[in-house]
Amino acid sequence: MIWFVGAGPGAEDLITVRGQKLLQEADMVVYAGSLVNPKLLANCKKNCEIHNSAYLTLEQVMNFMVKAERQGKRVVRLHTGDASLYGAIKEQMDWLDRENIAYEVCPGVSSFCGAAAALKAEYTLPDVSQSVIITRMAGRTPVPERESIRSFAAHRATMVLFLSTGLLKELTRELLMGGYSKDTPAAIVYRATWPDEEVHLCHVGTLEETARKNNITKTALIVVGDILDSDYRRSDLYHPEFATEFRPAVSEHIDKG
Repeated sequence: MIWFVGAGPGAEDLITVRGQKLLQEADMVVYAGSLVNPKLLANCKKNCEIHNSAYLTLEQVMNFMVKAERQGKRVVRLHTGDASLYGAIKEQMDWLDRENIAYEVCPGVSSFCGAAAALKAEYTLPDVSQSVIITRMAGRTPVPERESIRSFAAHRATMVLFLSTGLLKELTRELLMGGYSKDTPAAIVYRATWPDEEVHLCHVGTLEETARKNNITKTALIVVGDILDSDYRRSDLYHPEFATEFRPAVSEHIDKG
């Protein structure tokens, strides 16, 4: 069995209990060394074989894992955040399918959740935004034309951008052309949940300037949307006049004082 494990956004105690247990039991770990907190490897056995995939090709990664699995070893492929987002796990799973090797996925806490925690923000505020668009700018790796930043920006929903900190001039242009105003609230969250985390509030029109002033060129998420600074309507769920299957509606309003 090979396990794909989400390591979480950075803080070593934000890996799941299941993920930590799998690390403790592993005979081999192949981890994404460019982003995974190396302190997580302290959970591994002393004789665990460890490989940093930042220095490896897909072929090398898979050869390591397939060989170890066929030797009866327990293998963990440790990805940053949650492996389902920009984790390139589909090609690895397809490879294992061709080799008739069983695998499972252990989800992790994504950095976009870590960014919301750092911002003390709710991405889905009533009457402001009920949708979150997770995307990235096209760079060395292309993005389908139908998924351009400009087309997504037309929705004015909450947007969380991965892998785009080095392209802020182009990103700003696309956001403005798509429909956000230059005064739309935005934020740059550098290394969310890590000890050196930084949070910089700004606006769409000052994204590039904010990153430059704070020497941020990578390893950051960009959050855009009115949820960062807007009036909102109280949610219905806990409103006394809103009935649910667990609680009847009451006409008496309770003043929070």
